[in-house]
Amino acid sequence: MNSKDNTTCIPGSMFGWKRVAVTLLMSWFVLFSGRILADEEVEQDTVGGTKDHGIEKLEGFELVNPVPRVVPFGEGENLIFQIRYGLITAGRATMEIRNIALIDSIRAYHIVSVARTNSVFDKIFKVRDRHESFIDYDYLYSLRFEKHLREGKYRHDREITFDQKRHVAIYKNEEKPIPPNTRDVLAALYYVRTLDFEPGQAVSMANHTSGKNYPIYIKMIGREHVTVPAGEFDCVIIEPVLETSAIFENKGKLTIWLTDDTVRMPVMMRSKVIVGAFEAVLEEYQLSPDSIRVIEQRGIFQDGR
Repeated sequence: MNSKDNTTCIPGSMFGWKRVAVTLLMSWFVLFSGRILADEEVEQDTVGGTKDHGIEKLEGFELVNPVPRVVPFGEGENLIFQIRYGLITAGRATMEIRNIALIDSIRAYHIVSVARTNSVFDKIFKVRDRHESFIDYDYLYSLRFEKHLREGKYRHDREITFDQKRHVAIYKNEEKPIPPNTRDVLAALYYVRTLDFEPGQAVSMANHTSGKNYPIYIKMIGREHVTVPAGEFDCVIIEPVLETSAIFENKGKLTIWLTDDTVRMPVMMRSKVIVGAFEAVLEEYQLSPDSIRVIEQRGIFQDGR
């Protein structure tokens, strides 16, 4: 598609609402300077990722390699967020584990994330976007990813199948090589919830988006008590860093608050833009009726993440 068409901003205080809304809840760590670059603008260098422009942002952080011991989410978990700019509520987004599905006879968490503008903002720029991720129940890596974008007059659909044994991402007309244990954007958020690390530490994982491989670094920067519409929570604060080619302008910052407990539920996400910040704040939630699942350690999470 033409990248110019994908970067048209809405006048006034929106500051590119369609990219902020979509990215903040679904492509949670690809948001820089309040915008996403079009697929055609990204340059891939290697199978393992891109040029080393993200690791330099980890100065002062210890890179650690924790492995999951419990899975704190399950079928039936449903998180509902308000998306705000200042005091204005622009829309809502949901993140739901809809069911345990079968992908080629493999059990998988079926995660669905939907973002939509409210009736007021529909008149300015209507957004109805849906992202779906199927995460291997045992190995917690991606098996399939779908995105269905409806933003104004723009329509875009894409499906990716992850063959983790052959290390390829399968598109409609092509295959792309991927590192071991690659995850899509939604799978990465849920996977980081399973990891136990502390402020001053960072973790990494392999990510594949739009035909490209990006190493992702997640920094834990502190703890804070926050109040959102869903209640008050003690939280840990994480900040994702995307290792990109130099074509990205990494001037923006996305900050995420997760509950400081075993569940690690996201309760707030904040993306700074040119003036002010967009926030996604938890409004309602329903946790899975299943108990926290202890997973067997087989050395499967150590290589490549």
